[in-house]
Amino acid sequence: MESNNKKHILVVDDDDRIRDLIKEYLQEKNFIVSTAIDAEMAKDKIFNFKFDLIVLDVMMPGQDGFNLTKEIKRDRNLPIILLTAKGEVENRIKGLEIGADDYLGKPFEPKELLLRIKNIVNKNKKIDIHKIKNIGKAKVDLNKMSINLNDKVRKINTAEKKVLVEMLSNPGKTYTRIQIGEISNISQERSIDVMITRLRQKIEIDPKNPKYLQTIRGSGYVLWIE
Repeated sequence: MESNNKKHILVVDDDDRIRDLIKEYLQEKNFIVSTAIDAEMAKDKIFNFKFDLIVLDVMMPGQDGFNLTKEIKRDRNLPIILLTAKGEVENRIKGLEIGADDYLGKPFEPKELLLRIKNIVNKNKKIDIHKIKNIGKAKVDLNKMSINLNDKVRKINTAEKKVLVEMLSNPGKTYTRIQIGEISNISQERSIDVMITRLRQKIEIDPKNPKYLQTIRGSGYVLWIE
């Protein structure tokens, strides 16, 4: 991998041992890695350098990882993986609700963090809307705004297209209802649920038992593609 193609990761954690371990491991895997010990140092580096992803600890002195995530996501579309104590489900949900792209509980294996980073970096690319995308047996043509499943062609509307463009660009990422609403310009939760149901009917062989467009209880919706 040429150096100009290397992805630049910012690791933010007040624990020297964890910060150094992540930095050393990711550098061995051909990433460029910068570090920060708190939110203020992180914001300074984000202002001065271009990053492809942030690995961010939730519990830090001063501004915590949740509030820093909200601040970053207000200004830029920068992927964030949150690190927090294992088993704290409410923290995972809170992190996803404020826009974090993934969540990893401590302690964790560096290899698992690497896989999550690669998944986000590789998937977080704008898709070519002129190409037909497959979701299982469904063929999605975003250009013609249609979905072909079992030789039946169903049209999609503008809101459904916006959601599909976003979710196809980030398969495996959980989106809250609030995020889906912002993407589709739909404000009422009931209307968002109805739209997801309609999309399932166009994508899924068995919409009542969805394989691809799934509900993550307490968190939101996720699209899986094979």
